[in-house]
Amino acid sequence: MSCSCLAQTSKALKPQQIPGKIECELYDQGGEGIAYHDTDAVNNGSGKLNPVNGNPLNEFRINEGVDISYSKADDIDNNPFNKVPRSIGDLYVGWTVPTEWINYTVEVTKSGTYTIGLLYTANGDGEISIDVNGKDATGKMKIASTHDDKEPIDWRQWHHWNSSASIGTIKLKKGKQVLRLHIVSNGNMNFDYLTFTAQ
Repeated sequence: MSCSCLAQTSKALKPQQIPGKIECELYDQGGEGIAYHDTDAVNNGSGKLNPVNGNPLNEFRINEGVDISYSKADDIDNNPFNKVPRSIGDLYVGWTVPTEWINYTVEVTKSGTYTIGLLYTANGDGEISIDVNGKDATGKMKIASTHDDKEPIDWRQWHHWNSSASIGTIKLKKGKQVLRLHIVSNGNMNFDYLTFTAQ
């Protein structure tokens, strides 16, 4: 059974509960091909963009392929092109590419249908989907672009933060479930957290 295989091989880093907020950087343990698939083995944020200097934000999960950075001040992530206010020092998953995926073992406290929300950036329209225990549970969900032609700094197109309260819905049963977040199209998205709100 694919669900029991997933549950045995992909293990929660930290218990996260639904309903609630799923922090995207707290994906499962198990490594490439088990807890996640990334198109390269380098963490392009921790240890590469962000130097190894003893700051835990710079070195978070440094030896894993999922690319992680954190929101920064000085008009980087708190820039005037944000659609929503942005707190500083929050970890997020970035450098996303189609075909990549990430597992999250969660504890669902009540069976039901949930509305999915997202705090994100997207340099161009993209799509994601979520599997539950190995089966597609959402179909393709569109992530609206946060690109802004008025932005004078090219690299900052990846730092225009937006929040959507509803990118799709998902049916979940009570108990431990393995969610797999797929990057379906475009990539070029950063994800801080997903929200799951009971309908």
